[in-house]
Amino acid sequence: MDLAVIGGTGLYRFPGLADVSEQVLDTPWGKPSDAIVSGRLGSRRVAFIARHGRGHDILPHKVNYRANLHALKQLGAARVIGVNAVGGIRADMGPRVVAIPDQIIDYTHGRSTSYCDADGAEVRHIDFSEPYTSTLRKDLIAAAARAGIAVVDGGCYGATQGPRLETRAEIARMRRDGCDLVGMTGMPEAALARELDLDYACLALVANWAAGCGDEAEISLDEIFANLEQATAKVPPIIAEMLRQS
Repeated sequence: MDLAVIGGTGLYRFPGLADVSEQVLDTPWGKPSDAIVSGRLGSRRVAFIARHGRGHDILPHKVNYRANLHALKQLGAARVIGVNAVGGIRADMGPRVVAIPDQIIDYTHGRSTSYCDADGAEVRHIDFSEPYTSTLRKDLIAAAARAGIAVVDGGCYGATQGPRLETRAEIARMRRDGCDLVGMTGMPEAALARELDLDYACLALVANWAAGCGDEAEISLDEIFANLEQATAKVPPIIAEMLRQS
């Protein structure tokens, strides 16, 4: 498997795959969110899974992140791109922007955050100072440039619990903490990928301004989905270009 893609809100199928097959896998950590769809993009083999399920019926804190990543590794994936819908905090990260963050702050709680907590499992203290694989990030950035798609290089992703959106005060705190983006699914996915020795990077699709960061008095779900549709259309060309050069 040349690449695996985990689709977030708005990305439930990966367009352009040929010779498509589906596999319903089981893992030591239970069932993944959905069947894994495999196919060819050009001459490269790609696996895809919808993080929330194709019907978007799994809440962010209920996603079986451990099963999703383990299933992808079972299929032979060594590189994983997580596509995440996010809110923009920093001024250059407004709606419809695609960002490739390089840092994370984890505000989640109560999630299964490690493969090490099973009885008898080896305890691994992973180095997580750089939560995303730098070579994979650079490949995405270069691919976007070749495809003529503007992306923001870098930024800190603040991972919140959800499913509710954040208060203005929470976003103000996150800005003080150094967060540039806010989303609900960045963790523990990135840390689990590191535990499995998978290369992992994030394509963050800005769906809306975070609370208090734009002019809107209230965040509109209709606008969120319209913005996501526009941003999501940029993902397949970036991935295809990256695979052509790797």
